[in-house]
Amino acid sequence: MSGAYFDQFKVVGLIVLTNSSMMMIIAAIVVLLLFRGAQLIPDRWQSIIESIYDHFHGVVKDNLGLGGLKYFAFIVSLFFFIVFLNLLGLFPCVFTPTVHIVVTLGLSFSIIIGVTLAGLWGFKWDFFSILMPGGAPLGLAPLLVLIETVSYVSRAISLGVRLAANLSAGHLLFAILAGFGFSLLMVSGFVGVLPLLIMVFITLLEVAVAVIQAYVFCLLTTIYLADTIVLH
Repeated sequence: MSGAYFDQFKVVGLIVLTNSSMMMIIAAIVVLLLFRGAQLIPDRWQSIIESIYDHFHGVVKDNLGLGGLKYFAFIVSLFFFIVFLNLLGLFPCVFTPTVHIVVTLGLSFSIIIGVTLAGLWGFKWDFFSILMPGGAPLGLAPLLVLIETVSYVSRAISLGVRLAANLSAGHLLFAILAGFGFSLLMVSGFVGVLPLLIMVFITLLEVAVAVIQAYVFCLLTTIYLADTIVLH
């Protein structure tokens, strides 16, 4: 029975793609379909999207300054892509790519590598000064550079692991409670309404986790992009 809970995490090969890559394509198509066109007088959905745009515009401007607004489109696109991957995965029999650490680490390492290349492009070899804290004794330079290098690489690991771990734990809890609620409903009838009410609460909680984790991922990405604007 416990093994069945992990079936939702299996990558299955389809005709030419896997279920993971297929869901990424579907999420991208959904985003494109939902956000095409704009009305002069926005409806409720467009007002929500504009509010999200305004919020991320402020986040990027506050963390990166006016020069960092060139990353605004990337941050907003990344947020909608991840949040729709997370939300679509809450539907029955739908695979969630962001529960796989290979996918999330692929995203996070791509971002850190991009930050590093952009920093080298802008600051040349001076970019590596971020690995040596200002005012530190020269004798401690080898140790400090090693520590800062590990810390820099750990950004990618923590960024990817955080997203995958939170979503995986939530999906497992969701599956376990759903199975428990269904079994109790079949056995005890009306008494099983209580677990179903709990399932409603867990569903709302999972929706919140899906949105919050996507937001945290993009917020940390914005903070890391600051290294491409100014050296610390």
